[in-house]
Amino acid sequence: GDIFGTGLWRSTAPTSEDFLRKLFRIRGETYQIDILDASRERDFPAKRRLSILTGDIFLLVFSVDDRSSFEEVCALRTEILAAKSKLTKSAVPEQCAQPQVPLLVCANKVDLVESERQISTADVLQALGDDCAYFETSAKDSTNLEKVFETLAKRGGLPTETGPSQHRKVSLRSYQAMRTGRVAGRGSEAPGRDDPCGALYPLARRPSFSTDLRQVIGPRTTRKPGKALEKCQIQ
Repeated sequence: GDIFGTGLWRSTAPTSEDFLRKLFRIRGETYQIDILDASRERDFPAKRRLSILTGDIFLLVFSVDDRSSFEEVCALRTEILAAKSKLTKSAVPEQCAQPQVPLLVCANKVDLVESERQISTADVLQALGDDCAYFETSAKDSTNLEKVFETLAKRGGLPTETGPSQHRKVSLRSYQAMRTGRVAGRGSEAPGRDDPCGALYPLARRPSFSTDLRQVIGPRTTRKPGKALEKCQIQ
């Protein structure tokens, strides 16, 4: 599956923690997107909180036929907003504002018949409010998946070309050859230098907890608008 595409949605069964990394070359800039599927971190509060503090973009998914998954998403959304608020808190109380966290909530399995749904759209809007970015999706027929990834990219300050259908998938070898300016061999899959492309980084490992901890307690700098991200983590 694609790190930033439908591969994340093919299985409708609960998943354990997984970590994926994808590298992009878009309009001459390089991007690295790390995706952490942390569905089992519910049993490890400290670990989950660290993942929240180091995450840049959050995608929360529940199944419309599983009320407990919706309740968990609501609780997790509250936890994320609270954690990010404390992280960005100013020493001057009047300067403290609600953080603008790039966060989307998705209802999966909307292809089910109405009688099988336990959560209605009205339930979601009542619980999360009208200001929450909410999408109804289906892993089975790909309903709204493109729109979800487009919105994730825009809210996270990423090019929309990171969306699954907006760039060419290449091997890591072709990606590296293009970056270094080497001429690819005959029949190569490497795109032109101006064509957006992405390569899955094989055997990528999640950064250690000590690395995450240093990132949280170390100096934090404000990212300049329009500057390409060196790394973006999606939880």
